[in-house]
Amino acid sequence: MDLSTKPATQAVDTAHHEPASPLSREAQELETQGPRAHGDPMGTPQPQEDILWKGRPDRELLARSAFHTHKVGLYFAILVAISAVLGNVTTAIVCAGLGVLAVAILYGLAAISARTTLYILTDTRLILRIGMAIETRVNVPLKHVTSANLRERGNGFGDIALTLAGDRLLGYALLWPHARPWRFASPEPMLRSVPDAKALAATLAKACAKHAPLDQNLIQINETRSARGDTGSNTGPDAGALEGARA
Repeated sequence: MDLSTKPATQAVDTAHHEPASPLSREAQELETQGPRAHGDPMGTPQPQEDILWKGRPDRELLARSAFHTHKVGLYFAILVAISAVLGNVTTAIVCAGLGVLAVAILYGLAAISARTTLYILTDTRLILRIGMAIETRVNVPLKHVTSANLRERGNGFGDIALTLAGDRLLGYALLWPHARPWRFASPEPMLRSVPDAKALAATLAKACAKHAPLDQNLIQINETRSARGDTGSNTGPDAGALEGARA
């Protein structure tokens, strides 16, 4: 399986490789729209590839869904309320201050994560330029995508997690927060808090269909299984369908 990653800090050894093909105009524009790949083929669409979509997470939604700012804020609000009811004014003030600080830190991390992320979908692969501390480029060939799990977040936004075939797996720590929650044993790359999630899922399905066998033709995006009353886990695509399931 040629699923691979490459830290941005690693230099490309040009002495043992053929010169890279000139970048297309779209690929050059990508260098100004997010974290740069500096022409590295691992993170840069090549001239023979068609760029189908590019985008990044929504900062506020990423803060709520991945960094759980609303849950942390609610937790400290409860502590403040309990302290106030018990008459511990000093404790309430301390808890309020700590809560504001915690939420601010988490929101700041979410903002950095969104700014240092760029998702690129081509007709052959999905590229994730990610990394808050160390920039990393993750290359996911579409031929290894066996299912995509769509979770809608409202207002057209959503998360799309990819189940991959093959033995080589990505590290959860490397991917986070661009990984499906709680899938530590078999990490699944996730497009977090992306706009027009349904349209993107359909585009992804059509692109995958060109690389999948006919008996696993990934064409149709279905709603979450709960709408059908099916609570079973999604282990792969049904024939002719790309299933959607909650992360």
